[in-house]
Amino acid sequence: MTPSLRWLALAGSLGVVSACSILPQSEPVDIYRLPVEQATRSATPVQWSLRLNKPLASETLAGPRIAVVPQGNVLSSYKGARWSDPVPLLVRNRLLDGFQRDGRVQRLSADDSNLQADYELTGELQAFQSEYQPDGKVAVVIRYDARLVQGRSQRILDSQRFEVRQPLADTQVSAVVTGFGAAADRLSAQVVDWTVAHGNQAQAQAKNQ
Repeated sequence: MTPSLRWLALAGSLGVVSACSILPQSEPVDIYRLPVEQATRSATPVQWSLRLNKPLASETLAGPRIAVVPQGNVLSSYKGARWSDPVPLLVRNRLLDGFQRDGRVQRLSADDSNLQADYELTGELQAFQSEYQPDGKVAVVIRYDARLVQGRSQRILDSQRFEVRQPLADTQVSAVVTGFGAAADRLSAQVVDWTVAHGNQAQAQAKNQ
């Protein structure tokens, strides 16, 4: 190998080493599951089936970031912390778990399976974040616009906005995650009761026609 070729080879290897040495190190990330404390109930099952769809969400809420509104209309996220799944999937799975624990709707499926059902629960997730209030207090806010849809015709039977605010006593990420779990449990219980009531009402109307 000629001296010039040796120099080019050495320079190339040094360039690779230099490039590797200045690459930023990846930030450590804690992955959080959504806690659940909802108790299992024993109830008389309904005679209809239900499919749960992932809620639609804006780009800022569609990923796995744990969102926070520190002031005004500023939407940020907790550094070094992520949800175990994208937020819409997290919410759908929590609702699915809520229906299973409730026990009244036993013929359940999710949109991933694409199974036909008598009714579908769908909607939009408008908020899934912690918010700092003007008085300095912090609360988890979940806002979900739900729609109960007839399976075959895709006709909207009813719609309802659900909003849950869960005050937080601590702003540490672990405490915030616990607050999200409590808020999600409250949301799930409300959505389950609403869905069962309107599903039964739709069944009764169908029988009377």
